[in-house]
Amino acid sequence: MAMVRPMSTLPGARRKLELFSPQTLARIGEFEVATAQDVKAAVEAARKAQPAWAALPFAKRAEYIQRAMQILLQKQDEYIEIVLRETGKARSEAIMMEVYACLDVMHYYSKRAEKILKPRKLKLHGVMSLLKKASVIYKPRGVVGVISPWNGPVILALNPTIQALMAGNTVVLKPSEVTPFSGKIVYDMLAEAGIPSGVMNIVLGDGETGAALTKADVDKIAFTGSVATGRKVAMACAEKLIPCTLELGGKDPMIVCEDADLDIAAAGAVVGSLMNTGHYCCGTERIYVVDSVADAFLEKVVERVKQMRQGDQGEYDVGAVFWEKQMDIIEAHMVDAVKKGAKVLIGGKRNAKLKGLYFEPTVITDLTHDMDIIREETFGPIVAILRVKDEEEALRMANDTRFGLGANVWSRDSEKASALACRIDSGSACVNDMTMTFGVPEAPFGGRKESGVGQVNGETGLRGYCHAQPIIVDRHGGKMILQHYPYTAKKDEDMKKAMQFFWGTTFGRWFS
Repeated sequence: MAMVRPMSTLPGARRKLELFSPQTLARIGEFEVATAQDVKAAVEAARKAQPAWAALPFAKRAEYIQRAMQILLQKQDEYIEIVLRETGKARSEAIMMEVYACLDVMHYYSKRAEKILKPRKLKLHGVMSLLKKASVIYKPRGVVGVISPWNGPVILALNPTIQALMAGNTVVLKPSEVTPFSGKIVYDMLAEAGIPSGVMNIVLGDGETGAALTKADVDKIAFTGSVATGRKVAMACAEKLIPCTLELGGKDPMIVCEDADLDIAAAGAVVGSLMNTGHYCCGTERIYVVDSVADAFLEKVVERVKQMRQGDQGEYDVGAVFWEKQMDIIEAHMVDAVKKGAKVLIGGKRNAKLKGLYFEPTVITDLTHDMDIIREETFGPIVAILRVKDEEEALRMANDTRFGLGANVWSRDSEKASALACRIDSGSACVNDMTMTFGVPEAPFGGRKESGVGQVNGETGLRGYCHAQPIIVDRHGGKMILQHYPYTAKKDEDMKKAMQFFWGTTFGRWFS
């Protein structure tokens, strides 16, 4: 049984999907799948509403976002229950990821978007500074399609939505079919906040609905999900010549240097690997430990994992696997690793004491780079540890991957660790912390290699929801255009003399 599956419907009837709890496997709801016509109608509503929304001052747009913040604060318990019902994650993680992070994002962009997107003057160089004035204005792209995943169903739907809205765009959101009602929280908050009709739209459905959105009359797609689906989104956007941002999978390395504080590093390994049941794009999936400290590190990691509580009610640290398809991947990777010689120190199987989709917090070692658990994204509650001769070998192995999302390095010498982090082929890196770049709104976030295209968050991400339009003004009322024609030999010689002066003399190069 999948956590989401088709329902039997009468011929000609709308398709429906039903949902099942990953905690209890009990049926928890159903929803109709939005058709291509539904998507088209939502995009048309967004297109109609966009000019008036863009014409509002930033402060007025921010009012709606700030009202939604207060609704989230007031209804957080109700929303958390929706998330827990669909995902089975630990309650503390639902609070951290789906409430705290959302409030931070809404506050950050509603407060700062105007400053980030205000017109800015360009300082021109050389003779151009005597002739022209230039500025850049940031114009909203129009209608943005947001396709969000199941692992952070509220925050990963809300983050691009808020940025797009504050930049003056309207939005059509398509949440994952695994967590549709968690994704719908974003729409419900904004609707209750009174956002004008058509500004925020939602279509529930599966891959067919998402494909329809990529082919609809949108001006940008913001997608978070798998590499395979990301490729399809990129191809659809390329055919239409519209931009997209793709936040895709990761296989984040962690490097534990010989001089690391092992207690802190072990704690970092456990949190980075197990948080959100390992369903974290920037989760730690490969840990390279210098051999001289590996035994002590392993001992500390195992001891910490032994203390992790897994459950389906009350207080617990590690929740359910959100989706049965992900459980299949986790189990397949474990079977492949053990078959090829890996050693399981703790866990390694489903938790037979719990009814739902629970995989025990696991520590596995004696790994090699020909194993799926090292080559492919596992996305599960597994601490995977490899011994290396030294930090240089750790670096080589960290870069031996088709992914490049995040990375983290642990050392008492933060300067040395930072220098090592700079050499990792990743979109971001953290020193003495798990990869948490996404949680820093000021920082651009995105992947290299197969981990994504483009960056979100910060000035870079927010401006990505705009077209940066340069405005060039002639300082002399355009009079010089009168001298353009006719072309003459004398003008050619004058141009050659000017080039020789500007780039052939010391003073000219200084001036230019």
